[in-house]
Amino acid sequence: MAKYKVILDREACIGAAACAAVGPQFWKMVEDGKVDLIGATYNNDTKTWDLVIDEKDFIVNQESAQVCPVNAIKVVKIED
Repeated sequence: MAKYKVILDREACIGAAACAAVGPQFWKMVEDGKVDLIGATYNNDTKTWDLVIDEKDFIVNQESAQVCPVNAIKVVKIED
């Protein structure tokens, strides 16, 4: 089963909340007006929030990335 990494550039986030509307099980609005990627860990090297997901969660996160108006979300395949 394929694995993917969801990558959130939280600094680029403008809080449009489109991702949270598409995938509330992964995205939530927080007090500062931006979103958090639920369960993600901070990557000091890239300054992004990363979450490894299974193939079953790919579509909802890819849709979340597509509706982000500032392209703050990316989903990349990391293994087959």
